[in-house]
Amino acid sequence: MENNDYKSPSFKKLLDSLQQQSWELELIISGFAIFGLFTAYEPLRIEMVNAENEQQIYRFVAYFILHIASSILLFNLLLHVILRGLWIGSLGLRYVSGDIEFDKLRYAPRFTNYLKKRIVSFDRYIANLENYCSVLFAISFLLIFYVLAMTMIILSIVLVASFIIEGDWLPERLGSILGALLIVFIVIGMFLTFIDFITQGLLKRNKWVAKFYFPIYWVFSFLTLSFLYRPLVYNFLDNRFGKRLILLLAPIYLAILVITSFEYRNSNYLEKELKSSSIFANRENYLDMLTKDSDFPGEVVIPSKVITKSYLNIFIPFSENIEERIFLYNDSLRPKTDRRGLTSSIKINTNWGDEITSARQKDSIRRVYLRTFNEIYSFKIDSLPMDENFILTTGPKKLLGFETNLNISKLEEGKHVLRLRRKRREKDTIVTVTSAVIPFWSFKD
Repeated sequence: MENNDYKSPSFKKLLDSLQQQSWELELIISGFAIFGLFTAYEPLRIEMVNAENEQQIYRFVAYFILHIASSILLFNLLLHVILRGLWIGSLGLRYVSGDIEFDKLRYAPRFTNYLKKRIVSFDRYIANLENYCSVLFAISFLLIFYVLAMTMIILSIVLVASFIIEGDWLPERLGSILGALLIVFIVIGMFLTFIDFITQGLLKRNKWVAKFYFPIYWVFSFLTLSFLYRPLVYNFLDNRFGKRLILLLAPIYLAILVITSFEYRNSNYLEKELKSSSIFANRENYLDMLTKDSDFPGEVVIPSKVITKSYLNIFIPFSENIEERIFLYNDSLRPKTDRRGLTSSIKINTNWGDEITSARQKDSIRRVYLRTFNEIYSFKIDSLPMDENFILTTGPKKLLGFETNLNISKLEEGKHVLRLRRKRREKDTIVTVTSAVIPFWSFKD
């Protein structure tokens, strides 16, 4: 146990020894981490896009955090490897050439004095590289905790809104007041914590401000999980070099965000991501064009731009918006307790009779649900009304949705326009609107 005592001389000697050889561990960890991040980067992005398209907010937030964290870590570790390579190269050059001998360069005194002042010595350059590499490696993982902290705050607001304001376990008035107070506290605490962070501890310096800020700091230390990485933060803040690097990285990240948002436009009117219409065909509406894992079907999907069969297969992916439209159209389907959102698949039920009865009730409600969907949605091809009943199915990319087939055997060959029409209630009247437009060509084999 003597060796694990942080106050013992032997433990400090061990840390000093490891510190001198830490660059080897840094390179090994960076190499494995970069390989893993490159492998996981694209799948994470695809899952994030799919979760966004499927409107699964909790899944989207989780993959969004992972994607941001992997992006930050990948950039920092690549920069770390480049700087470490430069450091190793500098060490090798020092072994061959020693320090810089400015007199041998035979420059004019103005340049010689300037370079001596700016460079000082080659050893100082190597020492600065070593400092940058070590601090950058440590800060790479600290930034991941900052992303996690920000996420925890956002999730706290979402949980308060979901389980206190909109939850059923408290009286409505009490839940609204308590939830509003908690959200105000979280927002004010988040703002003060951010001010304290960017000013590197300004709110902790004044005696009276610190007395007010301490309870907020204590709550947010658990809310942001800062107790896990607090020693690392304060070790940075008491070091001038570490603070300078943190301030340098912030504008670099901002610049990268701005640069990656740039895109070149080669037309004043035309774009690749226009919504399908009678004059534009977006690939998201054609099954044979959804070739990549990241390609997500649009509101309506047909097999191809060119249909050679006597029927037209149509798939509509399910979304929470569709369910909300069904509830607005048929309010009797709206449950007393909304089960949408994050839930556990673990269920404990010892009464099998009640479970069978519940399953039969759900099946009966599903039939009404599907009948309502069929009442809401219909089609037109050109000006010809088309009405076929949908069934529930698992469609492309294993998505839950609604499928039907329209008889187009009597259509003339050539271009046609499919219009998805949707009914909606506006006060006491029912209005029919066009929800999607998809062009296609019909030719007989």
